[in-house]
Amino acid sequence: QVQLVESGGGLVQAGGSLRLSCAASGSILSIDVMGWYRQAPGQQRELVAVTTSGGSTKYADSVNGRFTISRDNAKKMVWLQMNSLKPEDAAVYYCNANVLTNTGQRYPEVWGQGTQVTVSS
Repeated sequence: QVQLVESGGGLVQAGGSLRLSCAASGSILSIDVMGWYRQAPGQQRELVAVTTSGGSTKYADSVNGRFTISRDNAKKMVWLQMNSLKPEDAAVYYCNANVLTNTGQRYPEVWGQGTQVTVSS
C-alpha cells in the first residue's frame, strides 16, 4: 500500500504564510511527479504546484511568485511554502503523487486525505 499524509494546514490571516508537508510511505521504488492540488467549496479540484523527480516545477498562474514547491526524493516528501496568502487561497489542499512500487506496480494518481487551509480577510 502507498499512502500520502499531509500536514501543516490551518487558519492564517491574509498576507500570512503557511507551509504544507506531505510524506509518502509504503513499498515505494520511486516517485515521478509529486505535487499539490486544492479544492474550494463548490469548485473543481485544481493544480497548485507540481514537481518532477528531476526538479522541474509547474505552478498555477494564481500562485506563481507566492508559493514555492520543494521536495526531497530520498525522504519521499514534498512541501508547499505559501506566502502572501489571500482569502481566495482558502481550500482543502491535497498531495498527489505518481508512484512506482518495489513490485513494479505503477500508481499514477495517489492522493492524500487533504489538509484545510483557511485565510481570514
